[in-house]
Amino acid sequence: MARSFNVPTIFNSEFVSKIKTARRDADPLKNDLSPSILDFGPLRFKLARHFGFCYGVENAIEIAYRAVEMNPDKRIFLLSEMIHNPRVNDDLVDRGIRFLRTTDGKQLIPFAELLPNDIVIIPAFGTTIEIETQLRELKVDIKSYDTTCPFVEKVWRRASQIGSKGYTVIVHGKRNHEETQATFSRARQGKNSSWDASMKSGNTANTPVFVVRDLEEATFLADFIRGKHDRETLLERFLDSFTPDFDPDTDLIRIGVVNQTTMLATETKEISSVLRQAMSERFGESEISRHFADTSDTLCYATNENQEAARALINDGASLAIVVGGSNSSNTSHLVELCSEVMPTYFIRSSKQIDGAQRIVHFDLESGRDITSESWLDLSSRVDILLTAGASCPDILLDEVIRTVVDLVPGTRNPADVLQTFTHIQTAH
Repeated sequence: MARSFNVPTIFNSEFVSKIKTARRDADPLKNDLSPSILDFGPLRFKLARHFGFCYGVENAIEIAYRAVEMNPDKRIFLLSEMIHNPRVNDDLVDRGIRFLRTTDGKQLIPFAELLPNDIVIIPAFGTTIEIETQLRELKVDIKSYDTTCPFVEKVWRRASQIGSKGYTVIVHGKRNHEETQATFSRARQGKNSSWDASMKSGNTANTPVFVVRDLEEATFLADFIRGKHDRETLLERFLDSFTPDFDPDTDLIRIGVVNQTTMLATETKEISSVLRQAMSERFGESEISRHFADTSDTLCYATNENQEAARALINDGASLAIVVGGSNSSNTSHLVELCSEVMPTYFIRSSKQIDGAQRIVHFDLESGRDITSESWLDLSSRVDILLTAGASCPDILLDEVIRTVVDLVPGTRNPADVLQTFTHIQTAH
């Protein structure tokens, strides 16, 4: 899938681009995960090897901006946020695009107000078959500018494949996230060749689907498979996380695991391992292939790369970490979780949240709101800052963060001079 996309220059950074290009040229096979060192003298940034826009996001941005360019006289709507980044979404709104729904499903504009000549852009996360059906019945164009990520579609295909073979689909994801909702919707039709056939038959839950958010929930499910919990306890614990008429006694005999592509890839692997072990204990290792489907090929390479690069970044050590991205971005929140286990970590949407060396406003994952930290930047000695970003974050936002922080530290080198000495690779080696 090596191709370039037409991304608006407003999201690009010459500074960051040169660093990425230098790393790519020196390490085309991406074997070196060590961070890039940007040495400003009294301040050093350690920049993750992989960060920012992924294939699916760049593809979505190109399609959405092409829709605006090609249809100046049409009304254009986004089903919901195309990607979870306010800079990108705000710019699309400024260009006349309107949102039909919020990311949590609140209807902003009734579908009934849409006209056949309107264009609706499907976001990178995809959408449910039920919503697609509603929009098709209104005869609006949802196909010309569908930005659904190819790797999300790969998960859908794999879920349908194992569903058609009689496996229950276990989804590692956040039940209310748009991508998981879309996967849930599409996985449940796996025993039919098409959604239309399912609807006509009156059976809308042909493939059982069950969502687990994390390893703790997967372990609880594994213990049920081992016989440690009764069905009522399981169903009560996971209320609204499974398809209608889900029967734990019959629907957990054959299972396969797929994931929301923005979840921690290592956790998906752990969840698969825990559930596979439970099935092996129940049915025997010699019968495991009949009871557990191999779905390891559904992990998103970009999410995995960013997470592995974040781990290498963390291992190199620093005074603190800054993670840039939308506060509702799932993949970004997992980078924050990784960093915050080891050091003070500040999750910000843009450099505007940095108020000098004394104050920084950052998103707190636990409370789900912005909080303010005082004296976040200690200038009494050289400062090392880890810097990374989610897959929906434009490079320009990291550029702005670097320049904002550099301006706070006396005696720092000019960014242009840092780039000039960034010949070959200055990594943590």
